[in-house]
Formats: sequence, C-alpha cells, structure tokens
Amino acid sequence: MTGAQESRARVARRIATAAAYGGGGLGLLGVGLAGLLLTETKLAVRAVGLLEGDPPKADGVYGEGFTDPLAGAQPPLVLAFLGDSTAAGLGVTRGQETPGALLAAGLAAVAERRVRLANVAKSGARSCDLARQVELALPHRPALAVIMIGANDVTRHAPAAQSVRLLGEAVRALRATGCEVVVGTCPDLGTIKPVRPPLRWVARRLSRQLAAAQTIAVVENGGRTVSLGSLLGPEFAARPEMFAADRYHPSAQGYATAAMAMLPSLCAALDLWPADTEPQAPAEAVLPVAVAAAAAAGQSGTEVAALEQGTGAWRWAQLRHRLRVGLPGAVGTPEAASANSHPGPGDA
Repeated sequence: MTGAQESRARVARRIATAAAYGGGGLGLLGVGLAGLLLTETKLAVRAVGLLEGDPPKADGVYGEGFTDPLAGAQPPLVLAFLGDSTAAGLGVTRGQETPGALLAAGLAAVAERRVRLANVAKSGARSCDLARQVELALPHRPALAVIMIGANDVTRHAPAAQSVRLLGEAVRALRATGCEVVVGTCPDLGTIKPVRPPLRWVARRLSRQLAAAQTIAVVENGGRTVSLGSLLGPEFAARPEMFAADRYHPSAQGYATAAMAMLPSLCAALDLWPADTEPQAPAEAVLPVAVAAAAAAGQSGTEVAALEQGTGAWRWAQLRHRLRVGLPGAVGTPEAASANSHPGPGDA
C-alpha cells in the first residue's frame, strides 16, 4: 500500500469511527436534562442489587474423549475467554452455567474434539484491562478467543476512542499468534429494568454507538463480532427470568440464550460450520464496514466479519444473521453444560 493509500485508509477509519459513534453526547444536553440524568443514575444505582462473591470457576476440559481413527487422540482445542463480569459468568452459581462453559461444551460437540476452557475474564474489567488479560491468555496457546467487553466502559465513562483502540490492540495481539477472535460487543444497557427514561434512552444510544465502533476496530484487526445488543432478543426486555437477582447480569437462562447465538460464529471462525449443514442459508449482506457496524449494533445476534483477509480488506464486511442453535443438553438449565462437561484431572 502506498503512502497516499495509507493516509486515505486512516482518514476513512476516522470517518467510519465518527459515524459509528455519532455526533453529540452528554456534553450537548441542556442543563436541566443533564441534572435529571444524574438523578436517574443515582436511583438506578440504588435499585440494582449487589451480587456477593466471585463468578464460579469453569476452567477445564469439555467434551467426550473423541478420537480420530487416523490421527488418534487429538489434544484439546483451547478456548480463551476475556472480558468483564459477563464473560466471567457473574450471576450464576455453577461453573457449567457460565457462557465460557456453555460455549466450550457446544464447540466440543460440533468439532467432535475436546475443548479446554481458559477464562481470564474479571468482574469490573474495562477495555483498559484487556492487555493484561491477553498476557494471561497467550501462554495457554488458544486457538480461539472470545472477548465480551464494553458495559463498564459505558457506565464508568471511559473515553470511547480509547476503549475502542485498546480493544483493537487486544484483537491484533491475539491474531498475531494465529488465534481466531470473536468479540461480543457492548450489550444494550437500555434493557436494564432499574434504568428509566430518559436515562434508558441515553444508555441505549451510548451502548449501540460503542458496539458499532467496537465492530469497526475488531474487523480492522482481523476478528469478527457478534452483536449482543439486548443480550440477543427482545425476550430480555420482557422476561425478568433472563436476569440474575441484581436485575443487571444475565441468569443461567440469559447466558444460555447468548451462547446459542454466539456458537455458530465461534464454529465459523474455526471453519467448523459448513453452510450446507444449516436448514436454510443465513441472511447475508456485503457492506462497507461502518455501515455493517451500525446495522449490527441495532440487530442483536448479528455477525460482522471482513469480506476477506488482507491489507485493506476490513473496509468491506459480511453481515450475517446466523441461525441460533441448541446447546448440548437442556438449554437454559444447569444440565445444559454439565451433561457434556468432563473436567480433566486437576482442572477446576
């Protein structure tokens, strides 16, 4: 790529990011509305419950002892999980109910190969914590990494441009080792029940703007995204059982719903999801990455990936609405993963 082309690429990236974030912000609100939002924020903080303790540990080996007749027993695929409390699984009581365990079990079933889960996510983490988590994940030599991040960046008012840059750097560092990366973008905080209008509208807008910008950064650096949006479906807004006791984090049913939507993208990242296995072809569109990012931010469960790998390829992206699939076992119950999870010796 020539210097002029690189310059145009940088300009295009800035324009795309600005388009994803949109103009304005809290600083442009009137004084009266800003005061109302501060009051609503305090009320929402009081209304949200507090979950005691840490997320349950789920690291270990999942799947049956699959054996290739020609190659013999294969070593487990390594799945790394990075991110915040949602990635760690806060809100459930059993390790098998966490999103990492659910996706490890599902991936093992599709790949017919054992999967080792290494979860380095931490409650309260923001994008600025991803560099350290990457350092912790890389010694495990993951073939695939899942990142779920963004909610704390919004609630703690982290600079959006910085958050997006740090996420892009984390994706790039993982991809440099040959690891595939799938990012669950910032969830829609407007679905949280204790958050009332007009704060709910502002939270929804900021969440979607960050999700769109995250998609641009992830695709540019060789990863793919899945829009978590309202954590994958209007059912989260209508069904309180999708939330844990604090009415903020997902419950076991909520995590299972999210995992069902993410599993096809994880399998596709590892070339384990041939199109002819689906009852019908998924809806697809090829769009400029900024347009695809904005569209995905408003459509939960949408995958965005570069049209092809290579210099400048990130500018065009494929937007897919993949079919949700059932996880091994009874989805949404503690047996969803436990029936297919077999921790190896010494695994937590």
